[in-house]
Amino acid sequence: MSVHLLLSAGRGPQECAWALAHLLRRLEGDAARHGLETRRAHTVPGDRPGTYRSALVRIAGDGAEPFAASWTGTLCWQAPSPYRSSTGRKNWYVIAQPCQVDAPRTTFDEAEVDIVACRTGGPGGQHRNKASTAVRATHRPTGTVVVVDTERRFSLNRRIALRLLRERIEHGDEAAERALTTARRRVHDELVRGNPTRVERPR
Repeated sequence: MSVHLLLSAGRGPQECAWALAHLLRRLEGDAARHGLETRRAHTVPGDRPGTYRSALVRIAGDGAEPFAASWTGTLCWQAPSPYRSSTGRKNWYVIAQPCQVDAPRTTFDEAEVDIVACRTGGPGGQHRNKASTAVRATHRPTGTVVVVDTERRFSLNRRIALRLLRERIEHGDEAAERALTTARRRVHDELVRGNPTRVERPR
């Protein structure tokens, strides 16, 4: 079992990117103590060396989901700023949210398509209405349905219906990928400062 956790410094100051780096190492150490494996799937560096604006971490092993839940929400790194000695602020906030990385891809298999001959009305001549040359094609796994009656021959309508089904399913997969990307981007703007779910400090 595995889960991806996205940590983001949001639009906070450079200290938040510094805090994220500390929290990331703390999370990785905590995961190791729980017998879990972590991998940094993607990181966005901060302005200062060794800091991160965001980090996507894959956590794998038994108990990955409850572990990730214990690190979900607003995280606080409590320490004086290493960059501005004049500031009295010691609380630097990071958000952590589980996220889906890859949308499942739909494999198009003609064996999973039900083809039914049917009649359709409308213009097209008496021959089309008398003969069942139209095609209703249903992709069983997704429930996607297309009806094609543009040609007078059943075989041509069948070929067109299968092509349209394949295109619709591919477009649906692309839309799902875009939705996941948008959802990950929204996390960066959801950081709420204060009332953290977890507070960590230097040891």
